[in-house]
Amino acid sequence: MNKIQTVQEMQKAASTWRAAGKTTALIPTNGAMHAGHRALIAEARTKADIVIVSLFVNPLQFGPNENVAAYPRPIEADLALCAEEGADAVFLPAVEEIYPKGYSTYVTEEAVAKPLCGISRPALFRGVATVLVKLFNIVHPDWLVLGQKDAQMAAVARKVIDDLHFSVSVAVAPIVREADGLACNLRNRELTTSQRQDAIAIHRALVCAKEMSDSGQRSTDRIVAEVTHILRQHRRVRVIYISIVDPVSMDQLREVRPGASLLAIAVWVDEVRLTDNILI
Repeated sequence: MNKIQTVQEMQKAASTWRAAGKTTALIPTNGAMHAGHRALIAEARTKADIVIVSLFVNPLQFGPNENVAAYPRPIEADLALCAEEGADAVFLPAVEEIYPKGYSTYVTEEAVAKPLCGISRPALFRGVATVLVKLFNIVHPDWLVLGQKDAQMAAVARKVIDDLHFSVSVAVAPIVREADGLACNLRNRELTTSQRQDAIAIHRALVCAKEMSDSGQRSTDRIVAEVTHILRQHRRVRVIYISIVDPVSMDQLREVRPGASLLAIAVWVDEVRLTDNILI
């Protein structure tokens, strides 16, 4: 597995692969990898000859009240996971390599990024769009592989790709869940036993919503009301948003469109922010 730390080295390797007729898949991550990332590498392996994982804690994704310095960086464990799963290269640049002194160019997507997490974390998708465009220009991947857990990020990525005419296809891997239904997430490890008991209500609420939809309920208001009721039975859970949206545009829906509606949830469990979603 190649360990690449500079933009120049990454560009050179990508150029070599293209010259050899190899297709490439890029998995952009902030590191601190878990079972969900293993699934992304497996998905990427089905799409391309070369799998590239970026490990980069992107400071642009963090708002003024979010401590980027506190974000875990278990580099050796992340490298070991990537090697175990058969990644061909890991790109782990320093912040100064991606955003050198005097850097002042940013990318904003101003529709898909606005609702949901765009309201509660307004810096997030500007940072995502900027770093994705830079990675596209460095790596020139054929595929971008993301997880359904980050459904809005995937939608923003698709819009950026379409609007700016990048020749990149997007693959979205299903959510990987732990035994109790909680979606794999870095922040899960911060939960105490009692907090986790409240947090798993998120998955129960999502399953309930899908069952309602599968049984013919089309009123998004009715489904959101039931999901809200389930979550509010748990005292540590504070709702940030519960919304049923178009999975492409992220526009809020008045009625469920079977197979083309996304129920997205974000909550605080005490001081731990969790997101999850399900297609209904």
